[in-house]
Amino acid sequence: MTFRNFIRDHLSQIAFWFIGLFLLNLLIWLEPSHPLSIVNLIYLDLLMTLLLGVFLAILYFNRRRWFHQLDERIKDPDNILNHPLQNAHANNERQVQKYGDTLIETHRQVLNNVVAEQNDQREFIDSWVHDIKVPLAALQLISDDLELDIGEEKYYQLTNEVNRINHYVEEVLYYSRLSNFANDYLIQQYDLKSIINPVIRDNMNYFIHKHIQLVQGNLDYTVLTDQKWLSFILQQIITNSLKYTPDSGTIKIDVKTTPDDLQLLISDSGIGISAADLPRIFEKGFTGENGRHADTHATGLGLYLAQKLTEKLGHQLTATSAVGRGTTLIIHFPTLSYYNSPGSKQQMKR
Repeated sequence: MTFRNFIRDHLSQIAFWFIGLFLLNLLIWLEPSHPLSIVNLIYLDLLMTLLLGVFLAILYFNRRRWFHQLDERIKDPDNILNHPLQNAHANNERQVQKYGDTLIETHRQVLNNVVAEQNDQREFIDSWVHDIKVPLAALQLISDDLELDIGEEKYYQLTNEVNRINHYVEEVLYYSRLSNFANDYLIQQYDLKSIINPVIRDNMNYFIHKHIQLVQGNLDYTVLTDQKWLSFILQQIITNSLKYTPDSGTIKIDVKTTPDDLQLLISDSGIGISAADLPRIFEKGFTGENGRHADTHATGLGLYLAQKLTEKLGHQLTATSAVGRGTTLIIHFPTLSYYNSPGSKQQMKR
């Protein structure tokens, strides 16, 4: 707090002081037994005003450290709860300090309760996901046994619905782990093709049934990433590409290297994304114009999770698209100067 603001806060006291001084001057002036010249009276007024100024200055400088402490807390709101007020002197300062301590303690209790509830919910979701995967796996086995009895079309519809349920379950699981990501990943060197191919195999039924051609470029590269999380990211991207690519379309997976990064490009010949929707496709819950079609059943979580997880892995996810011409999702793996890959072909392959 500046001295000017301090004076403004005490304007009522200063006004009261001058009113009292005026009444004192009036009383002295009207007292006939003790006549006082105007010069002496003015001198007395100036002296009293000077004493008031000194008093306010001393009061301000005594409380300046307290004001400075408050300003420092306000300028650093991210750590305001970690640094309670200290060194209160006056009773009003002690009251403010006590209020701050009570507020911080209450906030910590509420925060601990919220964190505990979130942990309970996350544990429940993890348990629920693992429990529901058992009947889903059993349902998949049963559908495989019924393949010859129900026909190809019915079999595809059944497996498609089972895979969709499993996909949504995975979304719930990874979304619940998003806030606790740091405890569940391990950055290592991985062969990019060894991560991509299993995701392709998981979606092979879609490729076959929709007659979508898969074109793979040279994927013999290594990257620093986490295999499980990157597999989930690729699953979201490829699932989206299959969803919005019409029958007999094409999905292409290729790698492009630059001096700054290695780029994994997943392109489709689908319906594309409008220019108005493209900047928002990574927002949580945003489905856009394409997602409003009844046959797509978009949740608005897939690309949101993919983008958040790429950031946490130290990668970057971008997109380009044109309506009627398809969409390209690009995962950028940064090139590390002290590491031979990504950015160079894998040396282990011969």
